[in-house]
Amino acid sequence: MIKIGYKASAEQFGPSDLLRFSVLAEKHGFDSVFISDHFQPWRHTGGHAPFSLSWMGALGASTSRIRIGTSVLTPTFRYHPSIIAHAFGTLGAMFPGRIILGIGTGESLNEVPATGMQWPEPKERSARLREAIKLIRQLWTEDRVSFQGDYYRTEKATIYDRPPQMVPIYVAGAGPLIAKYAGSTADGFICTSGKAPELYTGTLLPNLQAGIEAAKRDPASVERMIELKVSFDTDAKRALEDTRQWAALALSPEEKMSVEDPLEMEALADSLPAERAAKRWIVSTDPDEHVEKIAFYVGLGFQHLVFHAPGPDQERFLRLYAEQVLPRLRARFD
Repeated sequence: MIKIGYKASAEQFGPSDLLRFSVLAEKHGFDSVFISDHFQPWRHTGGHAPFSLSWMGALGASTSRIRIGTSVLTPTFRYHPSIIAHAFGTLGAMFPGRIILGIGTGESLNEVPATGMQWPEPKERSARLREAIKLIRQLWTEDRVSFQGDYYRTEKATIYDRPPQMVPIYVAGAGPLIAKYAGSTADGFICTSGKAPELYTGTLLPNLQAGIEAAKRDPASVERMIELKVSFDTDAKRALEDTRQWAALALSPEEKMSVEDPLEMEALADSLPAERAAKRWIVSTDPDEHVEKIAFYVGLGFQHLVFHAPGPDQERFLRLYAEQVLPRLRARFD
């Protein structure tokens, strides 16, 4: 059975608007809401970056059913892992069974401006992530934790308000090593749509499975989640133009990896033609076409589908998708 999620576009909308859209998502039958944890958005002009941890508490108190998570948060630079263990321990205690900690190795756009740090190489970022997960889980299960790692330390630390059950940790990644690591230890794996098919079939999913097998885990214990970038409207031109807001997603990793200024990122994105801006998105006015293109990812084994819509009218998207696309998806795959 598939799960249907809504991506709260924190870079595009302020916290109050996001809250309203996400409450509406629950009313329209969505199963989850995920928010990114950005210190700075992809665009300076009209950009937003609400603090995800405060916002998740507000959403939890405003809803009763949906699961709430980060997609994704970096628990290694702006935040010490013990702070994340503390925050998600509280969220998990307040909303048991509804909270997910989605994490990744981070981007310089978020970490460098807030800290003034030297952005490290991927090897160090991955090592920090692994150590952070180990410490977070230890703090959720033990008292008076004295942790001595390569990057983080605690001295007789205790999280006093813990969730009645462990908050699941999902790991995001776009490469073979992080996918294999997710398979070996994470409760879920997160990736995004719109990339070359062979990335999923030849790199990510085989390595995820290799990690699962190496750790002798049950494959069903690792949820496969994907953010699906969809632009759906009854007006084809509007559906295409809406993607320009997120043109930065069409930039290659080489084009954007070291960009730390939203103004610079905005200029790079605005230089792209509309066709390239839409490259990562499923853009169509036909609900059956959406279902067919989504079916590719379901066929690969992704069970948790989190939909990210680029347009300014999110209430319209939620209504149209709930009326025309989601029933077709559920009828086909449930």
